[in-house]
Amino acid sequence: MKEWEKAQAGFLYDASYDREIVTAREKCADLCFAFNNTRPSDHERQNTLLKQIIPDSQSMVITQPFYCDYGTNITLGANFYSNHNLTILDGAHVTIGDNVFIAPNCVITTAGHALDAAQRIKGLEIALPIHIGDNVWIGANVTILPGVSIGSDTIIAAGSVVSRDIPESVIAAGVPCHIIRRITEADQNRYPVYRDKTSR
Repeated sequence: MKEWEKAQAGFLYDASYDREIVTAREKCADLCFAFNNTRPSDHERQNTLLKQIIPDSQSMVITQPFYCDYGTNITLGANFYSNHNLTILDGAHVTIGDNVFIAPNCVITTAGHALDAAQRIKGLEIALPIHIGDNVWIGANVTILPGVSIGSDTIIAAGSVVSRDIPESVIAAGVPCHIIRRITEADQNRYPVYRDKTSR
């Protein structure tokens, strides 16, 4: 079994010295470098590069800088948006649904090092898939750890470390991230909405 196949099957794998894996990571790093150094106003080139980095994507806006390990292990739904400095370590698959908004300085990492020091020194890692549902808002400086699922319509508050599954339609926060409360219809009136007096 190849090292990449081991990674996708959830086994320890050589992420540091296997030539196929290192080459794939270098190719993605070069594409990310090109994207991050494209003029912010050059949307056409940005979009061309992003489609090369993340082929399995629908519509996306990613604000520079952006980093990922492979890109080919990421699936993005429609209307994806991330602010500055998103990092996705996609040794295992990262699936993100429609209408997901990600604030600055977030990390989504499927990667974990071996607990045994001898294995760790050999460059062995483990990768566990991450799933994020539709309509999720992830606040600034959030870290999402390997193997986690986040349900649709959920909000992850700024600064959280998500180390376990979070269900749908909740506000969750903290280190470790935990449920604060359900999102309800009353939240539609949380903030003032401007209404033109001439409209009916």
